[in-house]
Amino acid sequence: METKSTVLKVTTIVNAPINKVWKLWTTPSDIQNWNSPSPDWHTPTATHDLKNGGSFSYRMEAKDGSFGFDYAGTFDEVTEAKYLEYTLGDGRKVKIHFIEVDGGTQIDEHFEAENQNTLELQQQGWQAILDNFKNYAEAA
Repeated sequence: METKSTVLKVTTIVNAPINKVWKLWTTPSDIQNWNSPSPDWHTPTATHDLKNGGSFSYRMEAKDGSFGFDYAGTFDEVTEAKYLEYTLGDGRKVKIHFIEVDGGTQIDEHFEAENQNTLELQQQGWQAILDNFKNYAEAA
């Protein structure tokens, strides 16, 4: 019997044009600068092949070296400056919409929850990363 995963959503509006937002979201050197939920975490490496069927791997680590993991998977659908869909190594799906709005870009991320952390903790962590991206993109 297949169980349906809980899908969570995080969102923000970035005060920057959609093409700039897309570039900063999808360039590995930029990903290394924003892909963390708090100042005590970082992404020392980020690589990907940004195309349908392409793979990606972003190494996330605590700066004190106490913990780290690879956030990796395969891109299922890449539509430039509009949409990303990918499957993580554990089979969970992530869908990201980039929507042009007055004065900026709205980003909506829908992700299937995992079973190790509370839904609240996952929601907070993903939102913190998205907020970090917003701050990075608006300062760039």
